[in-house]
Amino acid sequence: MYNMKMKTFTLATAMLFAGYVSNAQHGLIRAGVNLANVSVTDNGRVNHANQLTSFQVGIIGDIPLGTSVLSLQPGLLYTGKGSKIQQGTVGQSGYYKQTFNPRYLEVPLNVVFKAPIGKTSRIFVGAGPYAAVGIGGDVKTEGTNILGQTYLKETDIEFSNDDPTTFNEEEGAGLGLVRRFDYGLNGTAGIEGKSMVLGIGYGLGLAKLQSGSNSGADNNNKHRVWSITLGFKF
Repeated sequence: MYNMKMKTFTLATAMLFAGYVSNAQHGLIRAGVNLANVSVTDNGRVNHANQLTSFQVGIIGDIPLGTSVLSLQPGLLYTGKGSKIQQGTVGQSGYYKQTFNPRYLEVPLNVVFKAPIGKTSRIFVGAGPYAAVGIGGDVKTEGTNILGQTYLKETDIEFSNDDPTTFNEEEGAGLGLVRRFDYGLNGTAGIEGKSMVLGIGYGLGLAKLQSGSNSGADNNNKHRVWSITLGFKF
């Protein structure tokens, strides 16, 4: 039953995005690098040493809002988030590294302002919300023990079996499980040319990663993602 609901939810999300794109004046095929982290304090700060390099790829629509300088940009992205912990020196006794890299199907929805800087170029800035569903990922642990022996372990991330149609509770919450649904706010800026778009973005997660936790309690344990992207218009 749950798997069927998840498939239905994912399909509905894709169909909703397809509807937006069909009304778009043009769109982008976009890919880029994510500099992901997870907040470690109650006020939402991160430890920059824990930053994890990941990636994103997807499609972005562009729907003019009655003027050439303002548009609505819905998207559908496959994106990696997470963080890492590393201690010691590679190859030496006591070295330890763990990477936490969940992957999501994410739908951003930004309102973007564009200002011309030439005949075919514009700078832009925008913001809006995003929603995402966890669809995979892994935790990798490697290191060197006190005997000088190296070890490597890789496990799949387990998400809570939360039903997206129930908003007042999280089904299947438990120790060691990651909350399946993420949501937050986006910021974006960059330069748009005739056929390409170079951008920088920031995703501020508002949902705690920890399954069963109260997202409104504080800003600890939430996604923080910088991104650098290149898009090609179609």
